[in-house]
Amino acid sequence: MASVATQHQPILVLDDTRPDDMTLPAFMVSKTRGFLPRMDPIVHLPDEFAQVESILDRMPVKKLDGTPGLLAESKLGDVVEKELQDLTDHVDKYKNNLPVVNALYRDYSFLASAYLLEPCHERFVKGEPYGLARQTLPAQVARPIAKCAEIAGFKPWMEYAGSYALFNYRLVDPSAGLEYSNLRLIRAFEEGLDHNSSEAGFVLVHIDMVKNSGPLVSGTLAALDALDTASTSSPATRRQDFNAGLRTVLETMRKVNKTMETMWGKSKPTSYTSFRTFIFGITSQSMFPNGVVYEGVNDNKPMSFRGESGANDSMIPLMDNLLCVTMPDTPLTEILKDFREYRPSNHRAFLQFVKDRALEVDTKAFALAKDSNDADEDVLESRRLWLQILSEVRDFRWRHWCFAREYIIKRTSHPTATGGSPIVTWLPNQLQAVLDEMAKVYDEVSDKGDLGEECRDIMDLVGRQRETLRKEVEKYCAERGVSRE
Repeated sequence: MASVATQHQPILVLDDTRPDDMTLPAFMVSKTRGFLPRMDPIVHLPDEFAQVESILDRMPVKKLDGTPGLLAESKLGDVVEKELQDLTDHVDKYKNNLPVVNALYRDYSFLASAYLLEPCHERFVKGEPYGLARQTLPAQVARPIAKCAEIAGFKPWMEYAGSYALFNYRLVDPSAGLEYSNLRLIRAFEEGLDHNSSEAGFVLVHIDMVKNSGPLVSGTLAALDALDTASTSSPATRRQDFNAGLRTVLETMRKVNKTMETMWGKSKPTSYTSFRTFIFGITSQSMFPNGVVYEGVNDNKPMSFRGESGANDSMIPLMDNLLCVTMPDTPLTEILKDFREYRPSNHRAFLQFVKDRALEVDTKAFALAKDSNDADEDVLESRRLWLQILSEVRDFRWRHWCFAREYIIKRTSHPTATGGSPIVTWLPNQLQAVLDEMAKVYDEVSDKGDLGEECRDIMDLVGRQRETLRKEVEKYCAERGVSRE
């Protein structure tokens, strides 16, 4: 197990993920599994929680056997209220088994979302507006999820990593590993237990992307280590080691983007809104105008949490921090900062370490090497790699915007995304920041030696995308009567 030190506290980055160690959190950054849990998720709950498992098995609109479930007939609320007991005391038995607590957190968060948003789904399938969700989470769900969240270090609401996506897969054949065809969902709302459904595709493509994050972590650390001020390596060796780290990052980001592109075939744009209802949060949503009362937890003060969102993934924030990308000072960026709280604590600490360390050693200045010998091929490679990695981040964010446009904006007038961000302007806020950064970087180094045809082609594309993005955002803002800020 490797330890990466900071001024404030040690941040653990695992070499050996120790999958049999139940005392460690399920989510710890590693050089092998990256941001995935350090072991495959626990599928079945302990026997004490048989009631929870039974309800969740019966819950989806379409159950595993293909028959209608509780949500198909709007019966989940009644079943929860009549059948489910408060099992909070049993949670305490597993406080020293953190992966089990993570599984409990996952399952109770599915139950909480489905219970509260069931009336909205019922209206949606009738073609009506979402209306109001249930405004109170009963104690038999509220108290256990709050306890699990406290132990595992999550919010008491569905999160991307700890619940909906990264801790929500099982392997058909453990020996076959994380191949897409070998992945199945553990929990689903609509038809996701069917491997070929759009709900399954939506979640599993995210897992398929994040399985590449181990090399992303390794490459990032290698690039940072190359700039260690205590290093006795020669300047040439440091440059070569730095470039090797960047090459690993670039190769991995290309794999991530290639995997992301498969979303179009595995989760249809026409199907997304049918299961999207259940991954909305409480914050900034019309379904929860005054928050939610958690019975037995916070009876007198409703609580509010952001919903599940791919924006909670850690790969692109890792790239932003390594590349020292600065986001604009806007209210939309404040939402981005808020999203940082909806990640496993170890992920948050690691991302902060990378940000601080990259600024400390000034990775950007070293990569661009504006005062270096422009004929030095290793220096030119640093500049090319830097711009190419930025381009992969641009590509990821551009695809994300295209998904939002085709899956959501063209199919619903609801003004906010599942996490509570403005649907038309929030993603462009970050995408525009990367496009601007690329233009700035290229202007700074394009006259410092030939960066090659690939980089020239990249910048031609950046120019076209900046103009296309401007026109699209203006169009959708005008159609919906919203401000661009």
